Amino acid sequence: MQTLTVTPNEAGQRMDKLLAKYLDQAGKGFLYKMMRKKNITLNGKKCDGSEHLKEGDEIQLFLADGTIEKFQAAHKVPGGTAAGHGYKKLDIIYEDKHILAVNKPSGMLSQKAREGDMSLNEYILNYLIDSGGLPISQLRTFKPSICNRLDRNTSGLVVAGKSLAGLQVMNGVFKDRSLHKYYQCLVNGQVTEKKLIAGFLRKDEAANTVTVYPLEVEDSVPIMTEYLPLAGNGTYTLLQVTLITGRSHQIRAHLASIGHSIVGDYKYGRQDMNDAMKKKYGVRSQLLHSWKLVMPDKLPEPLDYLSGKEMLAGLPDQFARVLKGEGIRIPG
Repeated sequence: MQTLTVTPNEAGQRMDKLLAKYLDQAGKGFLYKMMRKKNITLNGKKCDGSEHLKEGDEIQLFLADGTIEKFQAAHKVPGGTAAGHGYKKLDIIYEDKHILAVNKPSGMLSQKAREGDMSLNEYILNYLIDSGGLPISQLRTFKPSICNRLDRNTSGLVVAGKSLAGLQVMNGVFKDRSLHKYYQCLVNGQVTEKKLIAGFLRKDEAANTVTVYPLEVEDSVPIMTEYLPLAGNGTYTLLQVTLITGRSHQIRAHLASIGHSIVGDYKYGRQDMNDAMKKKYGVRSQLLHSWKLVMPDKLPEPLDYLSGKEMLAGLPDQFARVLKGEGIRIPG
């Protein structure tokens, strides 16, 4: 027999959903049969799986340990711990019991693209396990996760939900765009004024590229991008970019479409410029950095204490080195 006590991160879901996570190799028919026969009970009473669980509820499994083990997939720590290859020191910008904000380096996946990949998601899970903030046993029924993604070669702020409440609230404000995101990038050419540009973007899934059009075309979606020049040297301009919409590769493709491609962007940028910056500074990917997040003025409980909060992530060393080498001073 085993007794499961419902944690805050498990509360609110249906009982059959939690059982399907805990006994993930068991069929639904088996679970419902065990509930009908009272081999699985809730707070000592018969249940049918439709109950919405509350923190502190107790689920009793009147099953042999061997049966429980049979219906649980082999449990793996995602990529290892500090002693293994799955550990990477994270640049943590902010952390509390509900959320974690990390300055992701260029070259790191936000989420794994295929089995066997290591991504920021796995590194965050390992950090939480190693620091004692996440019991391994809890991974069966709740798994912290990132709430926003950046391209592999884009650096900057990524927020993860550590608790169910943190995950739900942060996913919500990223989805409804009430959380404001600001990027910095270095582009070719001289930009002298703030501007809001619009267009339509169509993605080629097979090639993982996008094309920007001035007018709507088949399978395209509307995009809006705002940029503000911060500093420049006549050849390159440092921009602050605000995403009004948030589409795949939007900043990179939109700026390239108006003749101001991002330095180091070999997919959408100028080959000659990128080769010159690679030779001079070792730049191998786009100088695009998610540097600031501003929370909505009013966040729901229990994250209301974060209302209006700003989070800042400093530029990567290479980005800063290029600016210094080109005589471009960041204002302020």
